[in-house]
Amino acid sequence: MANQISQLDQVFAALADPTRRAIVMRLCAGEASVGELAEPFEMALPSFMKHIHVLQLSGLVQSEKSGRVRTCRLSPDALLSAEDWFQHQRAIWEARLDRFEAYVTKLKKERAAARRPPKTTDKTTNKTSKRKGA
Repeated sequence: MANQISQLDQVFAALADPTRRAIVMRLCAGEASVGELAEPFEMALPSFMKHIHVLQLSGLVQSEKSGRVRTCRLSPDALLSAEDWFQHQRAIWEARLDRFEAYVTKLKKERAAARRPPKTTDKTTNKTSKRKGA
């Protein structure tokens, strides 16, 4: 479990940066060389490589070097831990919201009942009067 949380922390830390999210989005379209990935960003290659390194540590990106070219590809299985975490959180919050909705409904019913005039049955008003001689 601790290893799973550590992996989750690494995935969220990797995705916390907009540059790394842009790299992941680009890799969704297919593998690319580091040069191709770095092209849209105005930063030195060593700085860009730090982003690639963080993505590799999180397991989101795999790379291999062939000659002088390093090619990166997305490893979507790394997102499974994040997906599991989101599903678990969703279940917790849906249950909480269901309980909250039930509580609000109960309060509305109680308030509506408090506003209604009490039901009284006055037996004297429902009787027809019988007078002598009438």
